[in-house]
Amino acid sequence: MSIKLAIVMPAYNEQECMEDVVKIWSDLLDTEFKGEDTRLIVVNDGSKDNTGKILDSLIPKYPKLVVVHQPNGGHGNAVVHAYRKAVELEAEYIFQTDSDDQFIPEDVKKLWDKKAESNFILGYRLTRHDAVFRLLITRILRWSMFLVYGTYIMDSNIPFRLIKGTFLKKLLAQLPNPVPFAPNIFLAIMAKKSGQELFNIPIVHKERATGEVSIQKMKLLKVCWQSFKELLNFRLELNNKIKNLI
Repeated sequence: MSIKLAIVMPAYNEQECMEDVVKIWSDLLDTEFKGEDTRLIVVNDGSKDNTGKILDSLIPKYPKLVVVHQPNGGHGNAVVHAYRKAVELEAEYIFQTDSDDQFIPEDVKKLWDKKAESNFILGYRLTRHDAVFRLLITRILRWSMFLVYGTYIMDSNIPFRLIKGTFLKKLLAQLPNPVPFAPNIFLAIMAKKSGQELFNIPIVHKERATGEVSIQKMKLLKVCWQSFKELLNFRLELNNKIKNLI
């Protein structure tokens, strides 16, 4: 029997909430997807705290939990690693979120109800609880994407997305190498350009209660400039990439 759904998430220095996050998402699988073969895949991105040890200790308690450890490669790298693990397990659907406990798991149902209508479905943070500087950068990137690609996506980098496994496998094959800083943006652009209806479904975003944001202010500005340059370079390859998705 194939895996119906794999929930994937990167984790970095989330020892304060990691156990609660695993419980919350595991409970969702046990209640909303009861009787289905499902997995929760967490990629520990070289955490410097006890995140990795906590995850390993939870495996006996949560049999659907799959823990992957990797040297620190950044959020985007960990997300792609998680996607590839889910594809390797031949999950029919893959849902990606983050491990910082800023989303409500029950909102997954809003995306799940649309799964027959699109291979790639996004949520968007209707009210986003992040620092003003991060909100400004997100807005700049949103309009930059529109100018470069002619594509307007409400929340292209949101860690709250449902993707059909076979389509994700094709998308991953078209990602630039090395993995870009924000691969979810590239995946959203390719999905949109290939004709998928993203829906942009409003979901609840909570304030971060534990841990700290790893990229702030000037460093965030620097990586956003890096992302913009990666997007510009990718524009030249996009048409050929889309042909491989249709």
